[in-house]
Amino acid sequence: MSLHSSCPESGQPLGTDHHVEAYLERLRATGYAQKTLNDRRRVAASFAEWLRRKKLSVGEAAESHVAAFLRRTGLRRSKTRLPSERAALRGLISHLQGAVGTGSLIPGSTETPHAALENRYVDYLRNERGLAERSVQVYLPQVREFLRAWEAAMGLLSPPALEAQFVRNFLLDRVRSRDRAFESVRLLAAALRSLLHFLFLRGETTQDLAVAVPTVRRWSLARVPSFLSPEEVEQVLATTDRTTEHGRRDYAVLLLLARLGLRAGEVTALEIGDIHWRTAEIVVRGKGREFARLPLLADVGEALALHLQGNRRFSTSRRVFLRQTGPSIGFTGPSAVSCVVRAALIKAGLRSSRRGAAHLLRHSLATRMIRQGASLAQISEVLRHRSLVTTQIYTKVDFETLRGVARAWPGAGSSR
Repeated sequence: MSLHSSCPESGQPLGTDHHVEAYLERLRATGYAQKTLNDRRRVAASFAEWLRRKKLSVGEAAESHVAAFLRRTGLRRSKTRLPSERAALRGLISHLQGAVGTGSLIPGSTETPHAALENRYVDYLRNERGLAERSVQVYLPQVREFLRAWEAAMGLLSPPALEAQFVRNFLLDRVRSRDRAFESVRLLAAALRSLLHFLFLRGETTQDLAVAVPTVRRWSLARVPSFLSPEEVEQVLATTDRTTEHGRRDYAVLLLLARLGLRAGEVTALEIGDIHWRTAEIVVRGKGREFARLPLLADVGEALALHLQGNRRFSTSRRVFLRQTGPSIGFTGPSAVSCVVRAALIKAGLRSSRRGAAHLLRHSLATRMIRQGASLAQISEVLRHRSLVTTQIYTKVDFETLRGVARAWPGAGSSR
């Protein structure tokens, strides 16, 4: 099958089949088997042809199109094949959107105004703002939602005609009409400000409409963080079967979270060279590209050594924790660490958190420290908080100390 599209930046034909092969080559370099590559080539070519018939551009391809494509063809597929094909198409979309000049799959067509604006914005995020690819992909769904609403309301995307009232109404309508979590609303507002500021910098709007986006307020220290008791933490650790490679890997992951209070992203980024065995230290790549040195506790070091000695397969990746299936590469992101924690919680018969599962063990460490008499400064140092204000949330969970100083509630007949 030979599919071609127009590249608006160069004016030269751009073969979609070429991009599919480039995507497959990237997978081959990370260790995918030839059979898997053949399967992904087949489903990618079929999806590209489906997009062409639907007159959709590559830049417009999204999760909803993947779902629609799989629903249409699902009757001829077994249930075991659907997850792998869904993963293949998500990877293809991510690759195409990151390629230079991702244009339409329709022969001779050019970018739509929607796709052109989106591509300019993505280029700005990557090349001028220096955002990581993961951050770009987090912003994109929010921006696309706004662009669709803007196009539907105005008939076309004309930045000079965009008004502050429309921006405010868009955000407020989304907040009121949906049961959106705080983080979802905050992310939508941040993406809107970023896009509107980009339009102003490019001279496409005469005013910086980013100031029209309402601030999403949240009471500081409003909620008590969830945590596990020390007994529950040990119960979670005991769920791993350390006679297997999978169990030894998960046990090491859980110990880093429970004993050192690492974040999920820090566990994901951990590399072999970050473990200093002779000095019993571990280098942690924290937020804001900061590095911290933490003591390599005896049980944590032993778990890491057993994992690396017994589990390490050939891989060009220097990451400590690799995927169990597919290519021998590191975890794809912090969500993989949360999946490890969530599975252990379920096995232990404890509550499972859909969001922030990995942070549950971090909160549990801080809670245990404060109940053992540690100061806020000590907890802040262990958790690597930039400000003591962040650490103050843990003062709300020291219930045992509060019981010791609380006065008894007046009984019946007592004077008020």
